[in-house]
Amino acid sequence: MVVDLGRFGLLLLAGMGAGLVGATAGLASLVSYPALLAAGLPPVIANMTNTVAMLGTTVGAAGGARPELAGQARRLLPLCVVTTAGGACGGLVLLASPADAFTVVVPWLIGGASLVLMAGPRLRRAAEHREHRGIGPVTGTAAFLVGVYGGYFGAAAGVLMLALLSTVWSQPLARTTAAKNIATGTANLVAAVVFAFTGKVFWPAAAAVCLGSVAGSWLGSVLVRYLPATPLRIAIGLGGLALATALGRQACAG
Repeated sequence: MVVDLGRFGLLLLAGMGAGLVGATAGLASLVSYPALLAAGLPPVIANMTNTVAMLGTTVGAAGGARPELAGQARRLLPLCVVTTAGGACGGLVLLASPADAFTVVVPWLIGGASLVLMAGPRLRRAAEHREHRGIGPVTGTAAFLVGVYGGYFGAAAGVLMLALLSTVWSQPLARTTAAKNIATGTANLVAAVVFAFTGKVFWPAAAAVCLGSVAGSWLGSVLVRYLPATPLRIAIGLGGLALATALGRQACAG
């Protein structure tokens, strides 16, 4: 497969959209993954390529949210250790799974992620006034499972992590969002390293999406301080459900 200039530009724009959505709503892969499929990549290769490309989202989000990240290093470090271990496990599960199994599972992952995205604001409001409880065994286990999911596929992993951190940390949403981006980014990083050595990553597409996601996520990290993301979350969630339905029909037809 060859990525011509026009296709590279479209993937670059998709990366910008993914970074913007990822930094604000935590659902970057529901923009970038369909774009990679539309570019002609098979599902497993598209997923591995997307995982590598989403490293740009972490870089851009960290750069745009430096004020929100200040003072969070002490509790982010153990959280990132847990999510890194989970991401490694998720990546290994994907490598060990048959391609056909992934094709069957992915519509359910996208559909579930979309529902979680639309329920996200309600979860955050329910947890808004809870006291800070740190990272205990239950929270650590939940973070590990989110990391596994992030390493395996990743769509809405950010939303799941944001809901978890909003429950255990009492702080402004912008600071929790910044922490979420780093925690899910470390899970993504170790999975990306695993995939990079498989020889299945399509690097031209990964480069295009990655470059776009750096800019999009930096902008998203700035906008999350000022703009409500509810309309965007609902639109992306509905689009994700439509995509899950379409991919589910393709899997059944295949």
